[in-house]
Amino acid sequence: MSVRGKSVWRRGLAIGATVAAAGALATFAGSAGAAPKPTVGQVQKSVNRLTSEEDQAVQMYDQSEQQLSNAKQRLTLVNREIGTDRAKFESMRSQIAAIASTAYENGTMTSIGALLTSDNPQAVLSQASVLLQLSSDRSAQVNEFIQAAQQLQGAQLTARRTEQGIASLDAQRLARKKSIGKSLAQKKAMLATLTAQQQQTVAATTTPGVGGSTKATDNVPVSGAAGQAVAYAYSKLGDPYVYGATGPSTFDCSGLVQAAWASAGVAIPRTTYEQVAALPAVSTNDLQPGDLLFFDGDGHVGMYVGGGYLIDAPQTGEDVEKVPLSGWYSANLDSAARP
Repeated sequence: MSVRGKSVWRRGLAIGATVAAAGALATFAGSAGAAPKPTVGQVQKSVNRLTSEEDQAVQMYDQSEQQLSNAKQRLTLVNREIGTDRAKFESMRSQIAAIASTAYENGTMTSIGALLTSDNPQAVLSQASVLLQLSSDRSAQVNEFIQAAQQLQGAQLTARRTEQGIASLDAQRLARKKSIGKSLAQKKAMLATLTAQQQQTVAATTTPGVGGSTKATDNVPVSGAAGQAVAYAYSKLGDPYVYGATGPSTFDCSGLVQAAWASAGVAIPRTTYEQVAALPAVSTNDLQPGDLLFFDGDGHVGMYVGGGYLIDAPQTGEDVEKVPLSGWYSANLDSAARP
């Protein structure tokens, strides 16, 4: 199959649309001998829809990856806090246990077992009434001990919730990854019903990255931060597309533009949705090199490099390339932004 033909096998279908897409495939492919081959127009319509859904799925995958990373960082901080809180709790417990032991020997307390043996803050809190039997001149230390137990218990609860969140996000990420693979298989099956020439016809209007160049030619001069971002994008021509990747040698579409602008010292959000929401919009009739171009319901992004061209990390199976702002790109251009 030609490079143009392979270009249609790109970003995966979102979880919620998997069943619907499978139904569409069944409609077109059918059981052996049960239905006629789909027309070019029918395949074109289905691939176009799957490409759009795939764009959204990849961005949701990126979002869950980012959330997972943030949650793991938070868990690290919470576990560090637990260590600090536990050290304080243990220190206070030793002090209060000594006080309680003296009170017991003097006959003023009869129940100190939990205090002397338990390192569980919940168990200690359940014995707060016993603690309050200590003499009033020790009340400040007792209250501090109870607060230390409460703080440790709260940190432990936060850690458990964060761990549960990590498990949920990881499950979402894996499910989306699986759905992307299913979508690619569905596209391949649809395209297999067409000739090579027909596949090229479908690719020209349904998918990005058709017939681009991976050679750094015709670089439009531009200075400043935008110039550095453009230069970075050019330096990555030929690097493979991998969904969820942000470099340094593999990228997805939003990962590429984020890394390019980061090389210029400008931080922009990770996903296309966040980029559209956070960055200043510019007219698509007044583009400058370095501007971000958003496509397909804001599910795909590329970097404008001047002269009617953009650099894009297009889809699974292809590399970062320089392409004209025509075909799929002009038909699906939604908006532009300038970091």
